[in-house]
Amino acid sequence: MIMEARAKRLSTPLQWGRREKRAVGALLAVLAVAAIALGTYALTSGSPARKDCVEAIAPSTVGAVRIHACGSKARQVCASAHSYKGIADALSASCRRAGLPVAKS
Repeated sequence: MIMEARAKRLSTPLQWGRREKRAVGALLAVLAVAAIALGTYALTSGSPARKDCVEAIAPSTVGAVRIHACGSKARQVCASAHSYKGIADALSASCRRAGLPVAKS
């Protein structure tokens, strides 16, 4: 009969042998190394932020538009910041944070 030793088998706790313990240990070691590698990559990758960039978000017909400029283009945008309707204040603040001159309207 199939159910003969079921009660005994179910009441006996599982036993981990040497092979199972090594497999779980190896898996945990691989996960730890992967987590460390991923953390290191996340902390060291990416480009440093530029100091001469300006950025502002403006309302648009389909949501929002992002105005982003660096270097000479940022200087041009800051010189004409007053002409950007609805975003002039945010853009002017971004220009001041970048240390770029803002033209008065």
